[in-house]
Amino acid sequence: MSLSLPRVVGHRGAARRAPENTLAGLRKARELGCTWVEFDVKLTADRQLILMHDDTLDRTTNGRGPVAQTALAEIRELDAGAWFDPSFLGERVPTFEQAVSLLAELDLGANIEIKPCPGRERETARAVAAATRALWPSHLPEPILSSFSIASLAAANSEAPELLRGLLVVTPMPDWRKQLRDLDCIGLHAAHDKLTPDVAQAVKREGFLLMAFTVNDLPRARTLWSWGVDSVHSDAPDLLLSSAP
Repeated sequence: MSLSLPRVVGHRGAARRAPENTLAGLRKARELGCTWVEFDVKLTADRQLILMHDDTLDRTTNGRGPVAQTALAEIRELDAGAWFDPSFLGERVPTFEQAVSLLAELDLGANIEIKPCPGRERETARAVAAATRALWPSHLPEPILSSFSIASLAAANSEAPELLRGLLVVTPMPDWRKQLRDLDCIGLHAAHDKLTPDVAQAVKREGFLLMAFTVNDLPRARTLWSWGVDSVHSDAPDLLLSSAP
């Protein structure tokens, strides 16, 4: 595997330091010293790609209702920052294109999580893969498309097989080797508290990348790195970056 990942990746930008999945969050991650970030992408009602984790607008905006039933123009009018802190009042939900443009400006690599609303697994993945292929800046490291959805990863592979992919899981399944090979993934992304040293070492022996989420504690990060974990995703990357090996 030729891709070299940083030890710490900003999760949803830097989700403890700025509103998640926003341009402000990407900027904050870079300000804190990140060279890579992770963020979530899903489709609006009119099939536009935006940065958003939840299936509804309620938690991270002043809007209400399902993302899949709301058009981009309406979403772009919402405030996506004040819920986090009044200093972020006026922050908007970014489009995928806006996020990629900012990544190019900030020189940030990215793990792009395909986060489909229910029933839109293939549609979302195809859109993300096609947009990534079209928009990705040549001076940035190759991005990784990841997802918990097997259907999404298969669709992304079909749409843009040249793009790198990672399988997201909470607990690594017994047949993780087969899953990764069937989906032609370069790595496994697992919940840090479900990883064991044996699984971590097995993943590395097989030649796959191993990423762990979401790690906001330095002692835990050090333990994971000692097991061979390549990279940890953190909401507070500043707590880890200065001590990363």
